[in-house]
Amino acid sequence: MSDISASAVSAPRRLHDPAILIPLGLAALYVIWGSTYLGIRFALESYPPFLLAGVRFLVAGLVLYGFLRWRGRAAPTRLQWRNAAFTGVLLLGFGNGLVCFAEQRVSSGIAAVAVASMPLFAAIFSGIYGLWPTRRESLGLMIGFVGVIVLNLGSGLSGSRIGALALLTAAMCWAFGSVWSKHQEMPPGPMNTAAQMLCASVALLATGFGSGERLPAQPSLHATLALVYLAVFGSLIAFSAYLYVLKHARPALATSYAYVNPPMAVLFGLLLASEHVGPYDLAGMAVILLGVGVITLARQRKAA
Repeated sequence: MSDISASAVSAPRRLHDPAILIPLGLAALYVIWGSTYLGIRFALESYPPFLLAGVRFLVAGLVLYGFLRWRGRAAPTRLQWRNAAFTGVLLLGFGNGLVCFAEQRVSSGIAAVAVASMPLFAAIFSGIYGLWPTRRESLGLMIGFVGVIVLNLGSGLSGSRIGALALLTAAMCWAFGSVWSKHQEMPPGPMNTAAQMLCASVALLATGFGSGERLPAQPSLHATLALVYLAVFGSLIAFSAYLYVLKHARPALATSYAYVNPPMAVLFGLLLASEHVGPYDLAGMAVILLGVGVITLARQRKAA
């Protein structure tokens, strides 16, 4: 009887064990976020970019916030709301909104490759808190930014300078928001996800309606299903996983999805949307990922 009771008690504990949740969270980031770039492209067939992102995060945020409050979770404090608003606007407002904007002009795979430069910017922004890049990390930064230059020489981004600028700005905002949030008092657990999505949705909807965007009267089923996928999987599941891994693992591990998302996104684009990827695009992706890898290995050695 005692053995049964002990196993029953240990099972819930295992469900909350970071040793289990971190690998599951990383798997969600690798596969789901790798596919969301193509999901955005499909949704843009009917929905304008900023309203697309705004509706996505509004729906996901309301569902998650309502569920958490129903389960008795405390609402964020005023300070936590402020921090969540700032972080959410950076990560989701600029980070995701500009990706949606850029994907009107570039392919989903190329968008993912450009956003892969995020850990490079994160390494620089960490210097604000005294974590300046080491010599090896500086080498990784130089390699990575060479990759960004090569990527901009390819047909995927060279044809749209506005798209390229939007994607690099998105990567910088996501990086700064990720670094900044780790040093602030944020809402606990999944309430952090809900608060950030709600705050970002307000900024995105205001931007969309303010710039003249309008929701479609008769969106296609294809685009609407893509929007639902983005809200449920890309927002509720994957973003929650990212915030959990960011809190419980080293930043280098939390941002390791940057290795996997670009090739996953390129693969999804090739198989499901017949997207074209040129030699410069592939070379730029390889060099960017090499730079990210050098930074990650350098930080792992320093932590050891």
